[in-house]
Amino acid sequence: MLAFLVNPAVIGLCALFLAIVWMLRDERDRTRPLLVIALVLNLAYGWVLSFVMGKENGLVPWKYDYVLFHLDDALGLRAAPIAAWLQFARIPLFVLYQLMVPMMIAWFLVARRAGKPAAIILAYVTEMVTGPLLYAVVPGCGPVYAFHKQWLSPPAVAPIAIKLSGMPNAFPSLHLATALVFVLFAPTRLTRAIAVTFLFGTALATLSTGEHYLIDLVAGLAFGCFAWAAGCRKVGVALGFAGLALAWCLTVRFGSGFLLEHPEFLKMSAGATVLAVAVTVIRGWLDAEPAPHLTDAGALLEHRK
Repeated sequence: MLAFLVNPAVIGLCALFLAIVWMLRDERDRTRPLLVIALVLNLAYGWVLSFVMGKENGLVPWKYDYVLFHLDDALGLRAAPIAAWLQFARIPLFVLYQLMVPMMIAWFLVARRAGKPAAIILAYVTEMVTGPLLYAVVPGCGPVYAFHKQWLSPPAVAPIAIKLSGMPNAFPSLHLATALVFVLFAPTRLTRAIAVTFLFGTALATLSTGEHYLIDLVAGLAFGCFAWAAGCRKVGVALGFAGLALAWCLTVRFGSGFLLEHPEFLKMSAGATVLAVAVTVIRGWLDAEPAPHLTDAGALLEHRK
């Protein structure tokens, strides 16, 4: 019953029904149909994505899961031990992992109140269009698919590509990227606290469910900043993070041997990526804050009125 209730298709249909009811309650609000259209496109995207990724699976049967597994080891933080420790909270983390669509809707409403509904929709579309392209660069399925019942204690394997049947949807993590988009679009202290909590919860959920390796999350952070910047039409920032996400993909695909031979370089690169994302988040929040002198002037004008 729980699996049925948190099924993305069920959640999507329920969300669409509620959005239509919400739209009909105020037909003068021109932004409400935007949400309905976005939800319809999201449902259609899910079906199209399944078809495209199924075809992509046939075109790229060689998956890089064992390579991603060894890159985690080189980072010094393997996903399997973390996931094993998190199994005590497996059910709530599984539910959280399935709540992405409701959160996307909620954050559309948050962005709408902040005057940025079109920007967050564009960020979502950017992720949905470019994500599958990156999946084709580094095809990977996730630990639970690569190691099956042994995913919590995987055996020793060589860092090579393997033939694996499954939709490539691991590198980078779109779940974490979308959760970061929420953080960057959060306009108030309360919404920022909620978004940051959801971001960390999503990171834990992606590992506890066996859907991702730790290295997927690092690249996912860069990809999330790219989607946000594209939505806000910050061309320079978007190009920078698009290049960073693509650099991770190309290096993992063609330079994994170098990364495994030089783990310190891998750690430095991962740390630099996280630092760049953190700086972007802080700058994004500061840019969203009204300037103090403007706030004071507005308060004075209101007082005079």
